[in-house]
Amino acid sequence: MATTVTSKGQVTIPKPVRDLLGITTGSAVEFRLTPEGQVLLTRADAAVRPRSRFARLRGAAGPGMTTDEIMALTRGED
Repeated sequence: MATTVTSKGQVTIPKPVRDLLGITTGSAVEFRLTPEGQVLLTRADAAVRPRSRFARLRGAAGPGMTTDEIMALTRGED
């Protein structure tokens, strides 16, 4: 993916890259230079926030109703 540098030195991070890294408005990013001369772009707060927007919801459900209770509720049974 290619992008163009503006006169202010700004670039637009392509949407697939933003989605992959979970970069949204206000996210801090970090540029790192590798020994091979490549530049790596990472989210600066990646260690703090989960990569997936769904990851923070994993395991969040507590004990709930049984299947029989849900079916009875759906059917209007008391």
